[in-house]
Amino acid sequence: MADPKDLCTLAGVKAWLNLASSGDDPLLAILITAVSAFIVGSINRPVLSSVFAETRDGTGGRTLSFAVTPVTAILSLSIDGRDIPPAPDDFNPGYRFGPTRLSLYGYRFTSGLDNVAIGYTAGFANVPGELAQACIQLVALRYRERDRIGLNSKGLAGEVTSFLQKAMPDDVEAVLQRYRRVAPL
Repeated sequence: MADPKDLCTLAGVKAWLNLASSGDDPLLAILITAVSAFIVGSINRPVLSSVFAETRDGTGGRTLSFAVTPVTAILSLSIDGRDIPPAPDDFNPGYRFGPTRLSLYGYRFTSGLDNVAIGYTAGFANVPGELAQACIQLVALRYRERDRIGLNSKGLAGEVTSFLQKAMPDDVEAVLQRYRRVAPL
């Protein structure tokens, strides 16, 4: 059974590898889960939608950036123990939010330590296609590498084959870089 945190499917990996048999399905399933966890750790953020609760320091300003993005819903917001409602329109006080930031109208994030509490839902409803493909490619690479662990190259009948000596191909690294969160969670 697939792990709900997996970033790609067994069927996707098998199609990429052009595998029809099911003999290595258990190994591929383990690799999918391991590579998915590696990617999430590498980009320093969850991918799939989850609920988050943050306690933050008030800055005195009217905007606050979320630790995890993209944000899809605000579940609660309080400042100094006072609940802040959503702004019903452009003229009444409350909060508004976008995928990366929370804005206040008629309120401020009063200066203080741990005085802002935010509950929200963030992440993607589905794994973005390019992240799923990056996961597929890394799983396929790890699967193929198992036959050449520790080898830099291999010679046969006068031909030499060299193997990738990096953690991941450049195209996969480029995809992960676009999703990488720089600041710690």
